[in-house]
Amino acid sequence: MPSSRTPMKLALPEHDLGLEASVTEDDHQSLRLWLRMLSCTNQVQTEIRRRLRTEFGISLARFDYLAQLHRYPDGLSMSALSAYLMVTGGNVTGLTQELEKEGWVIREVDPTDRRSYRLRLTPEGRTSFEQIAAVHEAWVVSMFAGMRSPERLTLTDLLGQLRLHAAQAADALTTEPAPAPAAAPAPKARRGKR
Repeated sequence: MPSSRTPMKLALPEHDLGLEASVTEDDHQSLRLWLRMLSCTNQVQTEIRRRLRTEFGISLARFDYLAQLHRYPDGLSMSALSAYLMVTGGNVTGLTQELEKEGWVIREVDPTDRRSYRLRLTPEGRTSFEQIAAVHEAWVVSMFAGMRSPERLTLTDLLGQLRLHAAQAADALTTEPAPAPAAAPAPKARRGKR
C-alpha cells in the first residue's frame, strides 16, 4: 500500500528544494527543524562561496584560514590553526604554501618551540583580508535583511540554547555506559533440496 505521507508545502521554487523536499508533516518536529537549519546553512554558504570566487578569486577555506590568523595578530602554530579550522594539518600546509607565495602569510620558527612554526598575516595579507571581510560582512547582512532585528536576536538566542542542549546531550552520551548490544535475530531456517 502506498504511503499517505505528503511532502510539506514550502514557499520555494521546486528547483531550490534540497534536503527539505523529502520532509513530510509526519516527520518529527526536531527532524524538520534540523533539515531546515541545514538547508539554510547550505544555501547561505553556497552563495558566500560563489561570491568569494567571483569577486576575489578565493575559496571559502582560504577566507576562513585568513580570518583565523586575523584574530591572532601574534600568529598561531600550524596545529592550533588546523584545530580552529577543524581540518587536517595537510590542508593547512597546502593553504600556507599558497598564501606564502602570494605574500599574505609568513611562516616563522616558533620561539617557544623551535620544532614548529607560527603563522602570521603579513601587512599586505592583513589589509587584503580586511577589505574582503568588509564585503563578506555586507553580503551576510544583506542575506539576513529580510528579518527584523528582534527576530534575528530571538533566533540567535534560540540557536545558542540549541547549541548548549546539543553539547549537553553529546556529553551525556560520552559519560553514560554504552548500552549492551541487541541480540542478533536468529537466522531463519532455510528450506533446501534433499
